[in-house]
Amino acid sequence: MIYLDSGSGKPLNLKVLSAEQRRQLIDTQQVYEAWRAANEENKRRFAGGMRWGDRNGTEYLLRKIGKTETSLGARNKETEAIYDAFLRGRADNKNRLAGLSARIDQLAPVNVAMGLARLPNIAARILRACDERGLLGEQLVVVGTNAMYAYEVLAGVHVDSGLVASGDIDLLYDARRHISLAVSGISTSGLIGLLQEVDESFAPTNPRSFRATNKSGYLVDLIRPEAKDVFRDRLPTALTDLPDDLEGAAIFGLGWLVNSPKLEAVAVDEKGYPVRLVVIDPRAFALHKAWVSSRKDREPIRATRDLEQAKAAAIIATRYLKKSFDGPDLTALPNALRDIAPKLIEDVDTPISPTTKPNW
Repeated sequence: MIYLDSGSGKPLNLKVLSAEQRRQLIDTQQVYEAWRAANEENKRRFAGGMRWGDRNGTEYLLRKIGKTETSLGARNKETEAIYDAFLRGRADNKNRLAGLSARIDQLAPVNVAMGLARLPNIAARILRACDERGLLGEQLVVVGTNAMYAYEVLAGVHVDSGLVASGDIDLLYDARRHISLAVSGISTSGLIGLLQEVDESFAPTNPRSFRATNKSGYLVDLIRPEAKDVFRDRLPTALTDLPDDLEGAAIFGLGWLVNSPKLEAVAVDEKGYPVRLVVIDPRAFALHKAWVSSRKDREPIRATRDLEQAKAAAIIATRYLKKSFDGPDLTALPNALRDIAPKLIEDVDTPISPTTKPNW
């Protein structure tokens, strides 16, 4: 455990992962990346199926994906080779996925025992569903407290649990990034349908609300940047036009985040299973959180936590990730926001001191 002054009257605790924890985390990440690659190959190359079909007395090789079936040509040596390669490839892919899945199952309890299990299970399941649909990192980015789990992993530290505890997840909607909703599978069910696949009790708090909640009170907020000119804003406010889908809440200042650099990391959920996160750069996170904490309309208890999170993200960015607040990749942020940086990192060069007692 290391201690730094958070600027809020109490120490900011960052626990550096041990060599054993780092090795375990890397092993988990590598296996998960291999599983994701195999799963993507399964969706791309082996979706649907192939069969021989008779048409007017001639056999044709037919490829079916969803409800569409296409002929690949009459039966001959070439189409027979395509058919055989498809069957072999699909079988190999299935075996690879099974082996990697079993390995992830083996790693999960070890991750829990070694203290690597951090991200709430419900958040992890939501993010996996978004990732599976191709939404994560494209139209949806994780912001708010849950982004801290990605910063932890990238830095190889654990932040004090009080700073990452959260009963909600914020998803930043970037309507400029267009994807095929038919391909993502949400065109008929929307984001709310995706959430209900994770937990059927999820429901919007109001019609076309930005927020959904489940029976346990866990909240999912869809937020988006507030347009500079609402009369000229032509970007969609929701992923779909479905009447019951979530509609992003327009919030001032999020334009800074949507234009900031993005990072991705593989964290570990409370059950020990890996999950991919795509988040904004920790420097942008730190500056935005510090700005939010200084707003007069921010509740004092939230403002204090905002500032502590800003300090933690700034220290992770500069001390561990070696990122500079003066970097050219932050030029999209206004100067007034970047001017906050010196106050956030004033303690970064302070020598860290390990505790001489166990973390009882």
